[in-house]
Order: sequence, then structure tokens, then C-alpha cells
Amino acid sequence: MIQNITLLDYAILPFVLSIIYFIAFRFRNRNYPPGHPYRLYFITGLTLKLAGAVFIGLVYEYYYQGGDTMNYFLHAKIINGAFNDSPLKWFNLLLRIPDESTIGYYQYISRMQWYQDPASYSVAALAAFLGIFVSTTYLPTAVLFAAISFTGMWAMFRAFARIYPNFVKPIGTAVFFIPSVVVWGSGIFKDTICLFGLGWLTYGVFRILIQRNFKLGNILLTLLGFALVARVKIYILLAFVPALLIWILSAYTARMSNIAGRFLIKVIVLSVAIIGSFYAMTSLGEDALGRYSLDNIEQTAQMTRDWIVYSSGDEGSAYDLGKIEGVGDMILKFPLAVNVTLFRPYLWESRKLIILTSALEAFLFLFLTLKVIAIVGFKKSWRTFALDPTIQFCLIFSIIFAFSVGISSGNFGALSRYKIPCLPYYALMILLIYYKNIAPDKPLFKPFGI
Repeated sequence: MIQNITLLDYAILPFVLSIIYFIAFRFRNRNYPPGHPYRLYFITGLTLKLAGAVFIGLVYEYYYQGGDTMNYFLHAKIINGAFNDSPLKWFNLLLRIPDESTIGYYQYISRMQWYQDPASYSVAALAAFLGIFVSTTYLPTAVLFAAISFTGMWAMFRAFARIYPNFVKPIGTAVFFIPSVVVWGSGIFKDTICLFGLGWLTYGVFRILIQRNFKLGNILLTLLGFALVARVKIYILLAFVPALLIWILSAYTARMSNIAGRFLIKVIVLSVAIIGSFYAMTSLGEDALGRYSLDNIEQTAQMTRDWIVYSSGDEGSAYDLGKIEGVGDMILKFPLAVNVTLFRPYLWESRKLIILTSALEAFLFLFLTLKVIAIVGFKKSWRTFALDPTIQFCLIFSIIFAFSVGISSGNFGALSRYKIPCLPYYALMILLIYYKNIAPDKPLFKPFGI
């Protein structure tokens, strides 16, 4: 067995953490002095991300003894191995410039199974770049991933906290304290990069297009967030962009006195956005969307189900939404797919410890959803949603994204990772509906202090 975490990891890790915390405390003390409502969440949120990166790394090393995060790291080690041969070779491999037939590169490229997969290779390349500064050790590289991802999560938190300054506590809870987001969104994974990108994309759109703050830094970080998500998991944008368009449109039509006209414009724009996403799923095809292209979703779902049944036996990782033949069946499966992403596995479906943890979190989401509807009432909840563009944005993205991963995963274990980009937005939507209708001194869920 290849040992990815060695004594060198444990020797370097404290120094890397010390540097991260030194920078973090200086930044917090300069920007969020004692008494500032954001101050509590900065170091706490960062610490959870760092702990999540270390925890999941140890799980993959000592429990799973491998996995995709270790494969990304293996690629990073191969890339950085070229540095001793030639810094130019290292740079070219980092940018994925040569091919296997290029003289002097076969010994590296032939050992990297994901070299022909730009999305996966991008994660490995980032790990290689960060690894150069920490002797290409897994745990220090993972916490650097987590720290960078945290900046995106913090940007998301700031955007929503500026919109709702009286609801900083529930916003902080939704962004920083969802267990699966902490664990699966902190290590050397695609999802860690996507959380960074979505956070800055949300913040940038809010600052640029809604607040009309056109600072160069906002523009560059927004473009970076968009580019990273498009590079690593472009299908996320097919759910995110329609929601963003509604958010932006609502901000610009808020002053329209004609309510019917405002509603009609939103319906038209949302319809165009959904049709555009549908067109993208069919026209971009396998090269861009891979398993999530419309042509592949049916095949992906079936192949995943068959593989999980074969590989996991009776351990209970697989789920089945039924046979899917064409777009019509996918539309009929829409409620089931959304339900499986947000509220499953149910407690009685968990036959492994890791599935049980997902089931507990899913049960909490279901419990809070039903509790909000029961306390606030369906009519008030719908009215709050209809009048608040930010809540509309959060729900539209959550629902579309939940459908896309729920319909194609077929495996509770994989789903627990794939779904994390939408969970902060869904949690935020639930909490905002509650606190906009109920007195702030009546917490929705006391264990988290919400």
C-alpha cells in the first residue's frame, strides 16, 4: 500500500497551521474588532475547515486506504517530481501543455490516469502548485486547500450578512456549520474548489450587479470563481446561472409598480434560462459535462446503480429512483430526485456508519423544513419566498442542483459529497423564511444556537 501521509506531514503541518492562523488572526483583528457581528465566525469557520481537511485526509489514508483525494495527491507528486528534472517541465505539466508523445514527458504523463481529464487534472495541478511550498506533503497541502476554500465561504457569508444584517447568526450557521460541507468541502477535492468558486461568484454578483460596486478586485475574483467552477464542475453553473439571473432581475425590477408585469418578466427570464440550460446539457455533450450531459444521465444513473450493487453487496449504499427512459421520465422523477438529495438517506436506510451520518444530517434538514412550514405556515412561507429575491435565488439553485445530482448518483455515499454545493443555500433559505416571520428570540434549533 502506498503511504500518502508520512511523519513529514506531521512535522510540517504545525508550521503551516501556525502561518495560516497568524495571517487569519491579523486579518480578523484588523477588519473585525471586538464587538463586530462577524468576528465570532471568522476563526471558528476557518478552524472547522482546517479540521475537516485533516479529518477526511486521515479517514482516506487509514480507513479507506486510498480514494480520489489520494489519487489527486499522487498526480501532484508526479507533477512536482518533474521539478527536479526541469522547472520548465514542471511548469508545462502544471498547465497541461504537452501530450504523451512530447519528448521528455512520457515518463510523467503515462503515470497519470487523469491527464486526459481536464477537470480532475485541474485539482491535481492546484495540489501540485500548493505542494511545492510544503514539500508535497498531503496534510499541509490539504489545509492550504481548506484555507483557500474558506475565503470563498467567507465571501458568501459577507454577501448574505450585508443583505440581512439582523440575521448574521443563522447565516453563519448555514454557511459554516453544516457537517457534510465541513468534511467533504475542505480537503483535496473538486468540491473544495467549487465551494471557493461559488462563494466568490455569489459575492461578486451581489457586489457588482446588485450593489453596482465595480472595483477591479470584485471583478477579478468573480471571474476567477466562475472560471474555476466551469473548469471543475461546469454542470453546477447550469443550476446556478438561472438562479442568479432571477436574483439580478428581481433587484432591477423591484421598483416596478406593476406586480403582474414584474412577475411575467421573471417567468420569461427563468423559462429562457432553464431552456438555455437544457440546450447546454444537450449541445455541450460529454466532453464538457461528462456524466451530467443529458445524453448520459440515464446511462450514468444505471451504470452507477449496477456498480454499487455489485461492489457493495448488501451494505446499503445504493438507491434506485426507477427506470429512466428519456426526458419525460426525468421530469416525472424530479420530486424524487430532489427529495433524495435533500432528505435521504432516511434513518432506516443507513446500514453503514458513514451512511448513518448522512442520514442524521438529512433527517435534520427534513425536520427543519417541516418545522418551518408548520410554524410559519405554507401561505406565509410562500409569500416570503415570493417577495424576497435572495430567498428565490437560494431555493431555485438548490432545487435545480438537487435534481441534477439526485437523478444521476444512485449511491448515498457519493451523493453525500456531490450535493454539498447546494446545502448552504437551502439551509439559508429555510432559516431566512423562519426568522423573517418569527421573533429572533425564538430559536429554530437550539443545539446549534440558531
